[in-house]
Amino acid sequence: MPSINRMQLLTARLRSASTSIVLITLIAFAARLTFAWYEARQIPAQALSLVPFQTETGHIAYSLATGKGFSSPFQRDTGPTAWLTPVYPALLAAIFKLFGVYTLHAFYAAVFLNTVFSAATCLPVFLAGRRISGIGVASAAAWLWALFPNGLLIPFEWIWDTSLSVLLAASLLWATLLLRDSMRLRNWSLYGLLWGLTLLTNPALALLFPILLLWAASPIRQPWRNWLPRPALAAALAFACCLPWTIRNYVQFHKFVPLRSNFAFELYIGNNENYDEAHRYRPAAVTQDREILRYVRMGETAFMQEEQRKAFAFIAANPRIELRLLALRFVDFWFGTSAPVAAFAQAGSFALRLLLLCNYFAPLGTLLGILILIARRNAYAIPLLAFPLAFPLLYYVTHTSLRYRHPIDPVLFLLLVLGVHGLWQIFRDRAPRSTAPPTAA
Repeated sequence: MPSINRMQLLTARLRSASTSIVLITLIAFAARLTFAWYEARQIPAQALSLVPFQTETGHIAYSLATGKGFSSPFQRDTGPTAWLTPVYPALLAAIFKLFGVYTLHAFYAAVFLNTVFSAATCLPVFLAGRRISGIGVASAAAWLWALFPNGLLIPFEWIWDTSLSVLLAASLLWATLLLRDSMRLRNWSLYGLLWGLTLLTNPALALLFPILLLWAASPIRQPWRNWLPRPALAAALAFACCLPWTIRNYVQFHKFVPLRSNFAFELYIGNNENYDEAHRYRPAAVTQDREILRYVRMGETAFMQEEQRKAFAFIAANPRIELRLLALRFVDFWFGTSAPVAAFAQAGSFALRLLLLCNYFAPLGTLLGILILIARRNAYAIPLLAFPLAFPLLYYVTHTSLRYRHPIDPVLFLLLVLGVHGLWQIFRDRAPRSTAPPTAA
């Protein structure tokens, strides 16, 4: 009997540990830090202090930290820019101020901040999962995110807003579920402010805004005059957060630039005259040096107008090619490559194949989750499906990479777990139940 009690106690403790959000988050944080420590030991310190910052984010942060304002995305003195939204470059500029511009300590600080953002994402994923389907689904989704290889790689590999965008996207899902049917103005106000911060961090998430906002407001069973002010307040606060940045852009460029100016350039990268019929996977890569020289010579406004003109001309002249490119970008967004089978076959190591399998597993599990939610008419289907259905639309028409999918990866894992759980429930409900014969009196 004592051994049975000890076994039951051990089982209870293991179950408690496996569903502890504190433990899951700590392991996620430790895994990311361990990966960063290992990778940093393989790379010369001089490279770490400079190369990761050689992006538009790093260059704008450099300009901010050196007193030149929000300008020069290519570290040439080209004047004010709206190439990016301000939140993450400002965070990086603060790191430069504290730890030095282009220093090893600044790199470590940026990676640590990204690691905090990525690991903290476990919390909103867990809370959203618990609200939708209980603690089992919640903890499984959080564990998947905690140990997802991309979640370990990207905080170290990309000094960009990507890890912060992950946290904000998951937090928006949880906040939307929490807000449904709420009549408290404070909750709607906080929701609007959260959206304002998100839009100033990663405008691509704006495609989710109307869907999540309307779903959160839809079940309020009152006359429209009573419930409309609440979502209207949230929307107004979100737009109010963006207004100072929009005014600044108008003053600098004498045109309406609500968040970012570089959509035309991104469109041109994926739709340009360098397309080669002999290599049909995508247009040839745009040479950055050539484009930077044109940007410096023309200025941001004229450069973007020219890129837009050329991209639209290519799209209008090549509708059949565009359909092919659209299909390839769809595959590329979800699998990280437009030829997933060939990429797996050509992978040169077990680690790379494992990474590819994990990335292939996520969209397939997402599809299962979508089908299960629709089949079972889940009450939370709309906000969950908005992430895989609405968010990628921008990248289907421009260009993509696996990094662009990353902000919605935690929600994809939640969908995966909901799909597996729903499938198990279907089989359980349909399984024949045996009845024991009555015992003789």
